Amino acid sequence: MFTRLKEDILCVFERDPSARNIFEVLTAYPGLHALVFHRLSHWLWGVGLKWLARMVSYISRWLTGIEIHPGAKIGRRFFIDHGMGVVVGETAEIGDDCTLYHGVTLGGTSWDKGKRHPTLQQNVIVGAGAKVLGPITLGDGVRVGSNAVVVKSVEPNATVVGVPGRVVSKKTPPSGEQARNRQKIAEKMGFDAYGSTGEMPDPVANAIHLMLDHIHTMDKNMDSLRKTLEKEGVEVNQLDLPDLDDCELTPKEKKEP
Repeated sequence: MFTRLKEDILCVFERDPSARNIFEVLTAYPGLHALVFHRLSHWLWGVGLKWLARMVSYISRWLTGIEIHPGAKIGRRFFIDHGMGVVVGETAEIGDDCTLYHGVTLGGTSWDKGKRHPTLQQNVIVGAGAKVLGPITLGDGVRVGSNAVVVKSVEPNATVVGVPGRVVSKKTPPSGEQARNRQKIAEKMGFDAYGSTGEMPDPVANAIHLMLDHIHTMDKNMDSLRKTLEKEGVEVNQLDLPDLDDCELTPKEKKEP
């Protein structure tokens, strides 16, 4: 029990930069309080004391503004940020290292008594106000945007936005060599392309990454061509790329000092 509590406290510091100390987290974080209450109510539910479990859940909702049904299954290092208005249904299942923001609903779409609430696998993040409805599964690493409504299962490492929710990006990290190549070209050109975004489905960042891959391939081809010409006795001048910081701006683009 104390090991779980320690994990829960540490994950607050990992995911909330405003957390200052353990005393503050223990006394002023309703998400942590709701999780502790749920562990108690879930145990009571499991041993058959269902009315008492519901009462503990009811008290937790009254104190924290977070409603978690005692029958819901929750993994380790679960974090609810802010928390007000979060609702987790009876047959919902939440894996390890998941995060919910305020106003999130893990709800059902039918009155069937069987499985009717969603399953979140590991490392899932659900943004503020999002609704995940029905007996669907969100795979490992899924990101759900704020106010999205998700009613279909989502494959791992995807990003979902909109109403109804649609997949806009699959976060597939580049290989080690590809990532190093992108970084080298970005440094050579004089800017950091990764400053735009690392995970969000940003079309500009995606275009920059593709451009860096293209430039890297052109660099290799030009270098190969230069070496071939030099072997044939043709003198080739090696030119340095200009620093992008030296580009002159038009009067409208100049920034005031």
